[in-house]
Formats: sequence, structure tokens, C-alpha cells
Amino acid sequence: MHSHDFTTTLLVDKTPAEAFNAITNVRGWWSEEIDGGAAKLNDEFTYHYRDIHGCTMKLIEVEPNQKVVWLVTENYFSFTKDKREWIGTKIIFDISLKDNKTQIIFTHLGLVPEYECFDICSNAWGQYIQQSLYSLITTGVGLPNTKGGELKVA
Repeated sequence: MHSHDFTTTLLVDKTPAEAFNAITNVRGWWSEEIDGGAAKLNDEFTYHYRDIHGCTMKLIEVEPNQKVVWLVTENYFSFTKDKREWIGTKIIFDISLKDNKTQIIFTHLGLVPEYECFDICSNAWGQYIQQSLYSLITTGVGLPNTKGGELKVA
């Protein structure tokens, strides 16, 4: 993987299966406004946040309890010159055991500093992964955007 792609890592006292189940419960940690499937190979889902961001993801790799890869097939940002900046990038969740814990390495392959959205998007991914997904894995309750587009706060 390219070292400039956005990546962040979680280490949790849960099983790889619990981590995998939380990751594929996208409504539970990213947004309640997810339409479509997000757990099986070739599933597609759409995400939107107000009129600011919308995208379509296709699951192109699913290895239960080990790996999930989304391909961004459509994208819209209201705040960038290139509204379609993420198209063709991949969002990767690598799940493994490390020191009797489960490690999740999240990488947005193609989200690089050259992108206009890099700072905003990497900050948002950091919060969704480090706070919301972490909370969903460890407590069973995440902090996704609500149906009204508001962010939940811990």
C-alpha cells in the first residue's frame, strides 16, 4: 500500500468475528442513511450526508473475519472542485489477531494528500473509525450520522 493513503488502526478486546460484524453493520457506525446491502460480496450501498457528500460503494472483496474492501463507484462532494474525487478509490478493512487482541487496519486507498478533500475526509474517517466503529465493536452501540444528518456525540 502507498504510504500516503489515509490509514488508521484499531486494537480491540473482541474477536475478529465481532469486528467483522460491526464493520459490515455500516448503519451502526457510519450513517443511518445507508441504502442497500453492505455485508456480502457484490453488495452495493449508497451513503449521503445532507447535500454535502454522497457516494456508492460496491463490496469487491469479503473474507469473513479477515477483510472487507469497498470500491467507490460514484461520489459527490459539494465542497470540492472535482465533485467526483473518490471515484475508483478503495476502502479496506484488514482484520487480524495481534497480541491476543483484534487489530483492524482501515485504509482508504487513493485518499491522498493531493486530494482537495484529504484533510476533511481523513479527519472524518478518523472519527468514524476511532470513535464510532470502535464504540460499536466494544459496546455494541456506534455513533453514526442520524437519519436527519446529524452526528451523534459520545
